[in-house]
Amino acid sequence: MTSNFIIQANELNFEYEVIAYSMNNPVLVDFWAEWCKDCKTLGPILEKAVEEYGGAIRLAKVNIDQNPNLTLQYGVRSIPTVKAFVQGAVVAEFAGPQPAERIHAFLEQISAPTPIDLSIEKAKNMLTERKWIEAEKIFREALDAKPNSTLSLLGLAKSLLAQGKATEALDILRDFPASREFSHAQNLLPLAESMHDYLQNRLPNDDENDAAFSNVMRLLSKGNLEAAMDGIISILRRNKHYRNNKAHKIALAILEMFGEENPLAQQYRRELASVLF
Repeated sequence: MTSNFIIQANELNFEYEVIAYSMNNPVLVDFWAEWCKDCKTLGPILEKAVEEYGGAIRLAKVNIDQNPNLTLQYGVRSIPTVKAFVQGAVVAEFAGPQPAERIHAFLEQISAPTPIDLSIEKAKNMLTERKWIEAEKIFREALDAKPNSTLSLLGLAKSLLAQGKATEALDILRDFPASREFSHAQNLLPLAESMHDYLQNRLPNDDENDAAFSNVMRLLSKGNLEAAMDGIISILRRNKHYRNNKAHKIALAILEMFGEENPLAQQYRRELASVLF
């Protein structure tokens, strides 16, 4: 594939197309060869990922058989080898085939924040401030511009759950793509399922713990995380294995809603550990 963002580099144009260009935008250099089977697997993944960045990153492909001096100069010992150039220097690299999610993580590592990235960061701050409606709006706008953003999908799911919009959140979490955020989405899935059942009046109502659990769902659907966590811990104090460990799973989901850096989350983790262990 050749496009405005993907070029063929060689010993004659490398200084201009890679070194000089990288002074303003990161350049990914893919050292490859026609006979390399792994190169044929990695190449299309790289090209697709770079295209999704819409010009924020350039991909320069270097055929090692045709450019032995570049291969020697940059110490390429096996292929495929990919090196990232920023400000004229190699800042990161990897060798061998990689899955698409690792390629995206690598590109995020070397790319400058885009306006969409800054919007996503703003929306994450809105979640921290419990401004659920504002966060939802920004995450939706970010997904319109960058549909593959798993950060935005996760943030949108959180903002929806905190407003009691469990059905849409459940759809997002059930179909969540493989990514670094996947495990966080899995933590939220039991909450989305239980909240959906609560809104459909399908939760059991046999005893005191069932009533308390329904109240936890009510509190969560209004974004009241602290009261919900207090309620779920009370259930666990009475029955550590309530409904096949459902209360434990919801406790982990609430911690996910708080966010890892929230001091309250750390406090609740300690309290949860004292109850369970």
